Amino acid sequence: MRSFIIEYLRDPSNNFKMASVVLGSQWGDEGKGKLVDILCEDIDLCCRCQGGNNAGHTIVVNGKKFAFHMLPSGLVNPKCQNLIGSGVVVHLPSFFAEVKDMEDKGLTCKGRLFISSRAQLVFDLHQRVDKLREAELSGNKKSIGTTGKGIGPAYSTKVSRSGIRLHHLVCDEPGAWDDFVARFTRLVKTRFKRYGKFDYDIEGEIERYKKYRELIRPYVIDSVPYMHKALAQKKRVLIEGANALMLDIDFGTYPYVTSSNTGIGGVLTGLGIPPQVIRNIYGVVKAYTTRVGAGPFPTEQLNDLGDKLQQIGHEVGVTTGRKRRCGWLDLVVLKYSTWINGYTYLNLTKLDVLDSFKEIKAAVGYKYKGELLESFPEDLRVLGKVDVVYKTFPGWEEDITNVKKYEDLPEKAKTYLKFIEDFVGVPIRYVGTGPSRDSMLEKQ
Repeated sequence: MRSFIIEYLRDPSNNFKMASVVLGSQWGDEGKGKLVDILCEDIDLCCRCQGGNNAGHTIVVNGKKFAFHMLPSGLVNPKCQNLIGSGVVVHLPSFFAEVKDMEDKGLTCKGRLFISSRAQLVFDLHQRVDKLREAELSGNKKSIGTTGKGIGPAYSTKVSRSGIRLHHLVCDEPGAWDDFVARFTRLVKTRFKRYGKFDYDIEGEIERYKKYRELIRPYVIDSVPYMHKALAQKKRVLIEGANALMLDIDFGTYPYVTSSNTGIGGVLTGLGIPPQVIRNIYGVVKAYTTRVGAGPFPTEQLNDLGDKLQQIGHEVGVTTGRKRRCGWLDLVVLKYSTWINGYTYLNLTKLDVLDSFKEIKAAVGYKYKGELLESFPEDLRVLGKVDVVYKTFPGWEEDITNVKKYEDLPEKAKTYLKFIEDFVGVPIRYVGTGPSRDSMLEKQ
């Protein structure tokens, strides 16, 4: 193991770069799951690195729809192993519910699905606190618009070093279960102090987790040697990012963000791998822009155009069920996202949604007080006041859902795509032209 690590660290150009990454480049819901599914046809291991069951990836295989939240999308490939990494926060009731749903649809999870022993647990307590916090903020008209899945509170307890990891739950050492109970009880009591004594069955929760303790054991592994053995064996690894760069806790539209690092940095820390093992970074970008929840959205169309995008694109959140806010493609966002994540290729999705538009726009700059900004601003007070500079393209006004080759796309569509490539400086590798698995064109 040690010699392998030293070898690829010394020679970054060698052939041991066996990991590829799929990341969202906007505010999420870009269609990452379908690309992951396609890439997993030739992959040995698919990994989740951050987030929790607040993610939502939909994959359609042979007319059957799979909605992934916490589980890696690589499960649709029966030959692919799957790992939930240390950077993910895990709500066990949701985990087992999702496993059951997948198995009911014919997917095998046992023996193919593993969870890092270092992953933090999300309790129902965290979900209660999440909703209490949102209610508190809404009273001050400052609500974030979270999914209510307890993700933020779970990361909060992680960072404050009061969280509970999976190894605390499954440890067989004498006194380990008593320690788990003590940790959990202490965690509940601190939340009672913060929010008042709300209705919560502590003893009932402890009894449930005593059962989960045994049920989860077959899935729990030490993911660090597992990952590095896979790399040493030259296994083909695909890493599936959740959420997207503009929801990153550091680089997104803070505070209207998720509670994890959703960019390339979260991949490394969430799986315990060095950057040298990464071969390709795919940035998934929707042909227009959407977001769920509150926060400034410069290209949002609060008009018939926005309604049209929402309706044609069926823009409803997989996890939340909320309608997504819709607007034109924002290339300022995409360039900013590219700077941080270093995409080697782009996957542009839902190009077909634009089929009926006579005219299509893309944001190419922001002006603030008459001056063109250098990049995406960090201050939301500035972002909320920018004037968007648009480039207008003629629409192709024809159905592309039956197009099977990139070169057969309408010339006006290819002009739109070429401009995106040139503006961002990253080639487009895949183009989505419909919801099904085979509606993805590869640009040679």
